Amino acid sequence: MKIRQVLLKTFGVAAAILTIGSFSATQVKATTAGRTKVVFWNEMTGPAQIQLNKFVKEFNQSQTKYQVVSQFEGSYNEAVQKILNTHGTDASPAVFQSMDVSTSQIYHSGYTTPVQKFIDQDHYDISKISSVARAFYSQNGQLLSMPFNTSQPVLYYNATLLKKYHITPPPTDPSYSDITRVATQLYQRSHKQVKGLSIEIYGWFFEQFLANAGESMANQADGHDGTPTKVNFTSSGAIKTMKWIQENIKSGALMNFGSGSSASANEMAAFLSGKLGMFLQSSASLSQLTVGDKDKLGVTYYPHPDGQKANGVAIGGASLWISNDKSSTVQHGSWEFIKFLMKAKNQAQWQVATGYLALNKDSQQEKTLQKLYQKVPAAKVPGEQLRKTEPNKTNSGVFLQGLIQERTLTQTAMDQIYNGSNIKTSLQEAEKAMNSYLKSNNLANGVK
Repeated sequence: MKIRQVLLKTFGVAAAILTIGSFSATQVKATTAGRTKVVFWNEMTGPAQIQLNKFVKEFNQSQTKYQVVSQFEGSYNEAVQKILNTHGTDASPAVFQSMDVSTSQIYHSGYTTPVQKFIDQDHYDISKISSVARAFYSQNGQLLSMPFNTSQPVLYYNATLLKKYHITPPPTDPSYSDITRVATQLYQRSHKQVKGLSIEIYGWFFEQFLANAGESMANQADGHDGTPTKVNFTSSGAIKTMKWIQENIKSGALMNFGSGSSASANEMAAFLSGKLGMFLQSSASLSQLTVGDKDKLGVTYYPHPDGQKANGVAIGGASLWISNDKSSTVQHGSWEFIKFLMKAKNQAQWQVATGYLALNKDSQQEKTLQKLYQKVPAAKVPGEQLRKTEPNKTNSGVFLQGLIQERTLTQTAMDQIYNGSNIKTSLQEAEKAMNSYLKSNNLANGVK
């Protein structure tokens, strides 16, 4: 029996994944003669790590000039600190993965070479890559990093459960009222045994509510026109959304699972057990919801306020950056690896294996993705939402240093509101605290 099979049988998948990584490093040492070494830092685990290891192996076998060495660096937050602390040393990576909320931080560090440089040199057809995803990682007309493991927030619903209670499913592009109707009917027709809706207390969702309402959360066009000096958590869109949520909580149709990883896990468990009809979550959760679930899954776009057209939502996930402390040869090797990952075939395989969205438009014609859509029609919806959205400065993310702080504050406000506090007062307190943080942070960085 092969060593990998023994490990799987004896220690399980987790041990095998770690060992696969160590074997790859050993094999690399034996085959790097005459090749330029390209160290790649990532934060992927589970199926995503397995698929990423496959891509690295395929890239190394596809040419003889570069040898990519993939290294797992822990969580997103851990990796960001390692990237900033090792820059300029032999320990730093040539190409690295970094989460969406660290985009402004990495950009302002000055430690990277924008991928736009290589796009221009190579005459690379960037139009093939999702415009919404590109807009998120762009500044001053330049693409800073290549979007990679990308997700969008969507609404999931149990189509089997709705059919059981004779409830018309929400439309693909629902308003708040559309969701309230379904949630209320499910709660009432199940004799209050099934909660209609759940919206996790999550700062990312708060940002997306504003984006879909076409409102900026920070001045300077959400940071796309300059460094933000103020935030606005009390816009009409924010107030409307929090009122909508509070009304559904008061009616009993909305279940509050709180915030954090335990909230997500409990919400998922309630949905899969038929105790919850709808919930908001990342499109990357789709694979978890379809493995072994007997119920038919439904997916819609992110809900928008009544009386207006959806503006579209931003992406989540992470992107690939090229370090500027490496030689031009190593940087070029990093770019070649990024191009390989963005090929239509590979992006299609990435979505099938991980649940992250295929960003190359040509991926939709790949057989592997077509098979997924045939098996799970709902898997089409997140990508359709992404392709339908026209990028603008309110749905392309918030280019702001301190997004982690913003999410902490908005989540505190959401928690208060969910528990019955005054909506405007709670949001004003969070806004005041964030503006104070921005003022101090900007002064420290020489921004007035």
